[in-house]
Amino acid sequence: ETNSMKIAALAALTLGTNALTPTFTANGVSYTLSTHSSSVPVTAVAVDPDSTITITNGDNSVTNGGSATLEAGENVITITVTNGSATRIYTVTVTRS
Repeated sequence: ETNSMKIAALAALTLGTNALTPTFTANGVSYTLSTHSSSVPVTAVAVDPDSTITITNGDNSVTNGGSATLEAGENVITITVTNGSATRIYTVTVTRS
């Protein structure tokens, strides 16, 4: 018997060496971090390798494992995980000072 339930969730989410607040968990979907950097690498790993991960920084696409360019102030990075009909959206609000 196969389990037809698809899981759309991240096993890991990192933005370079920056610490997310709160600490990442698969069930948490909203995070913040502060940095002085003009860009930050975004790497997302899905629980199910069949999932599709889409990353955007505002209206700009970000390659998984690539860098998001940060403007001064708040930048909202959205990570959308899709697996079959299941979807989960994670957001990281990055404040560049």
